[in-house]
Amino acid sequence: MEITTPALLFPAISLLLLAYTNRFLTTGQLIRGLSANARDGKVPKASKQIRNLKKRVSLIKAMQIYGVLSLILCTISMFLIFLEQNFAGELLFGISLVAMTLSLFIALYEISISVNAINYELEGIKRYSKAHNKKEKKSIEEEIEEEEELNS
Repeated sequence: MEITTPALLFPAISLLLLAYTNRFLTTGQLIRGLSANARDGKVPKASKQIRNLKKRVSLIKAMQIYGVLSLILCTISMFLIFLEQNFAGELLFGISLVAMTLSLFIALYEISISVNAINYELEGIKRYSKAHNKKEKKSIEEEIEEEEELNS
């Protein structure tokens, strides 16, 4: 194996780590928003969201750990190949690929949890909008009745 083979992973790993960091930052913003709403008393049922967000933060941490481990092992692999320690370099490169694969599987799982959370929120919006629409319709009907009473 040549030194350039492990080097091919560098752009991919770097982009994945950037994507993982963005997921972490977005989840952090969600948590801060939920925290602010909870302090204001605007979050009546947040236990599912809290469990979901804790699990997602834990998974993102694991994704980042395996991604960084993959990058480190890839770098050491290149160094060993540079020193003409091909067997050790190939072995570490293989382990690096396993670490990257684990990171990607965890990312898939975290994405599925995130999608489920979004679907749960959409159902809440749907329920709220139906109830809200009924209240709004009832309110308009009451206003019309009041106007009719005033006019008669």
